[in-house]
Amino acid sequence: MTLKSAQMPSARMFRLAAAALGVAVFAGPALAQDRQKIEADKGCPKCDLRLSDLRDLAIENANFERTVLRESDLKMAKLPKANFKGGDLRRAELERGVLTDCDFTDVSMRSVDMEKADLSGSRFTGADMRNADLSQTMLTNADLSDTDLRNASFIRASAANANFKGAKMDQADLERSNLQGANLSQTRLQQADLDRVSAAGANFQDSDLSGTRLTSADFTGANLSGANLTDALLRHTLLKGADLSGVTGLSQERIIDACGDENTKLPDGITLKPCS
Repeated sequence: MTLKSAQMPSARMFRLAAAALGVAVFAGPALAQDRQKIEADKGCPKCDLRLSDLRDLAIENANFERTVLRESDLKMAKLPKANFKGGDLRRAELERGVLTDCDFTDVSMRSVDMEKADLSGSRFTGADMRNADLSQTMLTNADLSDTDLRNASFIRASAANANFKGAKMDQADLERSNLQGANLSQTRLQQADLDRVSAAGANFQDSDLSGTRLTSADFTGANLSGANLTDALLRHTLLKGADLSGVTGLSQERIIDACGDENTKLPDGITLKPCS
């Protein structure tokens, strides 16, 4: 076979094939004129925008459904109510972005960087967010149910009233996060770090908390009934009014200076000192 016969299809042929499939393709990272078109069209569904510089992009109700934004720079972008459904945001940079009420359903987001972004009210159901950086994000009322969040970082995140039901959160770091009123029922949190979390009124019913650290955490009024607490460490944990009925694997020797009150529900054989 000659070199000529082995040549790759031309860019024009690739664009024609993409057009036939209804897929818009830019020739590499988005240029200034491409960005202007994205702004004018309020998005670019099914486009290939990998590696693009879209920093500070500002569009409301933008449509990026099934768009490839892999490793793109979207730092400080203001994209409230945007549709990213089914897209690719792997290793994309969205630090400090305003991404409220967005749809990230079924998006591939492994190792995405969303540090300090406002994600309040956004939907992530079914997304792959393994190794994501969600430190200091705003996740109030966000829906992360059935999301893959293994090894994700939520350090100092504010996730009050967020829904994590059924999510995979093995080895996630939630240190100092706000989980007040959040739903983490049936969530897998094996070996997760929940040190110093504020989880008052949160729901952990039937969750797998085996091997977790709950040091200096506030679980006042939290529902932990039916949870697996095998090898979990409860040191200086506040459990006033918490429901631990039916938990499995909880060991008295791994409860160190944790406290409760007359409204705390405990399994047989477990005692707590009263909170001062």
